[in-house]
Amino acid sequence: MQGQNIIRILLFVVFFSIGAATLSGSILCDDLLRYYRNRQQLRAAEEALERLKTLNADYDALLGELEADPDVLKRIAPATLGIEPTEPNTVYPKATAEQLAAARRALAKDSGRQPAVAETVGWLERCGRRPQRIILFLAGASLILISFVCFGPAKQTGREE
Repeated sequence: MQGQNIIRILLFVVFFSIGAATLSGSILCDDLLRYYRNRQQLRAAEEALERLKTLNADYDALLGELEADPDVLKRIAPATLGIEPTEPNTVYPKATAEQLAAARRALAKDSGRQPAVAETVGWLERCGRRPQRIILFLAGASLILISFVCFGPAKQTGREE
């Protein structure tokens, strides 16, 4: 008799907890989706902020170098503005379009990657659809009912003589 009660209590706890989790998950699905999307957007914003901080540090270093050595401006101005250098007895390499495209792709791969903002947990996306939410709600409610009906307190059957 004691072994049956332990098994009955164990099955009640298992069925009830699974049913309650399913029921609450189906009810709170929209909030969970919003939570995960907000976390993803926050992560993307933090990555963009870090990228901007890195760019600011690079520009500050370049400005500091320009203030310290004015000849740096003479060296980088032709390349930056697209002016042909006119110094005599100097050979400047010419980059082909293919080389420039390859360099752009390499730089874009490192610094220009945009994280996907709308990525969430796959199972949560599927559970968020209307038919699946209704099914989950009904399944959770039925598991709770089953746990109360089948594994609730046993009736005392006493023999009256």
